[in-house]
Amino acid sequence: MIDKRVKDLAAAVAGIKDGATVLCAGFGAVGEPVELTEALADLGVKNLTIVANNAGTGDHGIARLIREGRVRKVICSYPRTTDPHVFEAAYKAGRIELELVPQGTLSERMRAAAAGIGGFYTPTASGTRLSAGKETREIGGRLHVLEQPLKGDVALIRGHKGDRWGNLVYRKSARNFNPVMAAAATLTVAQVAELVELGSLDPESIVTPGIFVDRIVVAS
Repeated sequence: MIDKRVKDLAAAVAGIKDGATVLCAGFGAVGEPVELTEALADLGVKNLTIVANNAGTGDHGIARLIREGRVRKVICSYPRTTDPHVFEAAYKAGRIELELVPQGTLSERMRAAAAGIGGFYTPTASGTRLSAGKETREIGGRLHVLEQPLKGDVALIRGHKGDRWGNLVYRKSARNFNPVMAAAATLTVAQVAELVELGSLDPESIVTPGIFVDRIVVAS
């Protein structure tokens, strides 16, 4: 019997190792798996690479991981979101590395990893500092930059409802990066607001099929 439910948040993040690349979903605070990132901080792992749209807000979630010195590098599109004081302090002090990636490119790099694609060319960032050191090619008279797949050791995602097979639906814009991250990691852990019985979710509404989810936990 397939049952991907775990009893609590500690069990959901158990086994994540130092040095892991962690994909953290969310657009600002919307769709962010705050409870899972807090559990990751409680686990005590360090030397993490965090991939997210933002670099933490306030003092919780990703911001807490950075504040406690558990993050070596952040790969994100927009490090300066609402109240980014924790990241800014760490970056100015030289305690953390930052890789800026345009938002669409960030998503496509993870999608490429999920699809097994070895890279792709995009005109985004060509001719800017973000393309420094990267292979370029002219396609259709326009300069393109070769971008590499971005795979996670772990993805921490947040759904609205899920079942014991790991099928997930999202709530409106809280979907954001969650589906692509779920497919782009070796281990995908999902927190949901509600667990429902098998068959309760309309198959046409399931955005992330359970094949992409390894663990699921309720977190209000």
